[in-house]
Amino acid sequence: MGDRLKEGGRLKDGGRLKDKVAIVVGAGQSPGETIGNGRATAIQFAREGARVLLVDNRLDSARETQSIIESEGGQALAFEADITGEEDCRRMAGHCLETWGRIDILHNNVGIGERGKGFVDIAGEDWERFMNVNLKGMYLSCKTVIPSMIERRAGVIINISSIASLISTGAVAYKSSKAGVNALTQGLALECAPHGVRVNAILPGLMDTPMAVEGRMRAYHQTREEVSAPRNERVPLAGGMGTGWDVAHAAVFLASEEARFITGVLLPVDGGQSARVG
Repeated sequence: MGDRLKEGGRLKDGGRLKDKVAIVVGAGQSPGETIGNGRATAIQFAREGARVLLVDNRLDSARETQSIIESEGGQALAFEADITGEEDCRRMAGHCLETWGRIDILHNNVGIGERGKGFVDIAGEDWERFMNVNLKGMYLSCKTVIPSMIERRAGVIINISSIASLISTGAVAYKSSKAGVNALTQGLALECAPHGVRVNAILPGLMDTPMAVEGRMRAYHQTREEVSAPRNERVPLAGGMGTGWDVAHAAVFLASEEARFITGVLLPVDGGQSARVG
């Protein structure tokens, strides 16, 4: 993991998020050789000067992220929460406000994937789970954080969607939940704009993350090469799949003042894969 952390490209003169307070939901990650989108974003936020509340339903994994950030001299706290529950989301927002007095950035990274089932084979409880985790969780976290942002007339929300919401895919439940994230993002962007709060979404493409690669290795009993090779071939940009750092760098930009006039945007980070729609 040490070499993988270096791929984030630490900036000599970081500070684009200096004195900001960020909540990163999904700041832990599944075990694997690479780094996940949430952990990479939390680390990069801290490298840019933010204090970060690391939210995950697996406290041990969030604490691993905290240790990495603190080893680099950053400030972070791990917090256990299930964002599909409104009370947990209230506790999350309240803890951040009590600890640091403000919430400048909410980064929603929680999501689950779908593999191996056609539409008619998806059980009702599985469909509900996708909507609860991928969409309802973002609704609840936004709902509990936005009032404090409106009160201060400033804030940034970044939701992690997927290019599966735009392109043809057989993963109907996943696609539907992520399309809902896009609609939520744009609707909130317009509603919050008069209050100075910006809301955008990042749409990752095929990424080399533990959830995407090791998850498929376990599900289909394949080697890393068997999983990675066809995924790399589907990415138009030379080099194949992206990494968690690519999502993290996009998130830092959207959270920073450099993006002060950007809201309601659905930003693909996908090596050109979604350009094939046009």
